[in-house]
Amino acid sequence: MSASFRNSLLTALIALVFGFLGAAIWSYAGLADSRTREYLLANPSMLQEIAEAYQAEQSRERLAELGDEVYEPFPGAVLGNPQGSKVLVEFSDYNCGYCEASLEDVARLIEDDPELKVVLREMPQFEGSEAAARMALAAAMQGKYAAFHNAMFARGPAGPESAEAVAREIGLDMERARADMQSDAVSVELARNFSLARALGFNGTPAFVTGDATISGAVGYDALSKAVSEAGTRAEG
Repeated sequence: MSASFRNSLLTALIALVFGFLGAAIWSYAGLADSRTREYLLANPSMLQEIAEAYQAEQSRERLAELGDEVYEPFPGAVLGNPQGSKVLVEFSDYNCGYCEASLEDVARLIEDDPELKVVLREMPQFEGSEAAARMALAAAMQGKYAAFHNAMFARGPAGPESAEAVAREIGLDMERARADMQSDAVSVELARNFSLARALGFNGTPAFVTGDATISGAVGYDALSKAVSEAGTRAEG
C-alpha cells in the first residue's frame, strides 16, 4: 500500500469515525488537531478499537429501542431449552451456506449449556427459502420445529418440494401444515423478522443477538460461546 493511498484511507476513516464520535475523544486524549494524523499513523489499532466501541454502543441502543421483541419467539420456533435462562437469537435462511456452517456451532452451544434457549427467526432471502421458512413455522405450530430445522438443512437445497418432503418425513399433519404455512400468523412473523433485522442493521444471514450484543456472520463456536457467556443470564418474563 503506497503512503499516499494509506494517508487518503486514513483521512476517510477519521472523517467517518470522528464524524460520529466527535472531537471530545481527541480532547480527552490530549491530542491537538495538527497531531491527529501523526498519532493515528503511529497507533493504527486505536482507530479500529474506537470504531468497534462505537458499533457496540450502536447495537446496545438499537436493542434498547426494540425492547424484548427480538427475544420473543414465534411459538415453538426454538432450539435447546425452551425455558432456558440464557438466550441466543439467530436470523437464518435454509439456503444460506453460512447458516448451515453455523448449525454445528449452535448445536454444540446447546449441548454444552442446558440453560441455553435459541430463538430462531426465519429470514428467507434466497430463491426457494420462503417455502421452507413457512413450513418450518408450520412445523413449530405442531411442536416439531427442531426436527424440521435439522432435517431441512440436512436435505437441502430448500424449496417447495424439499420442504414438503421433509415435512412428511418428520410426520407433520400435511393438511394442517399446508394451511398453516399460508396463514396470516406465519406471514406476519416473516415480515416482523425482516423488520427486526433492518432495525438491528443486519443485511444477511446468519446474524445473532445475545444480551446487548449483535453479531453478523458465521463467526464460529468460540465467538458465539464467548458472547453468550458475556451476556450472562437473561431473565425471561
